[in-house]
Amino acid sequence: MSDVPKSARTGTAAASERAARLAAALRENLKRRKAQARAREAAPQEDAPAKVAGEKPMG
Repeated sequence: MSDVPKSARTGTAAASERAARLAAALRENLKRRKAQARAREAAPQEDAPAKVAGEKPMG
């Protein structure tokens, strides 16, 4: 982190830091979802998984 206390930062600097954190989190999430999708495609298809009560369909 920076040496400047949070209270001394300007609103735009704090907003840009937040945007950078969110962008990094979104990139990591996308990587994780793509890896999961690739693993699902590579896995042998036996039976469709049982639906869990209250689960919404994907897609």
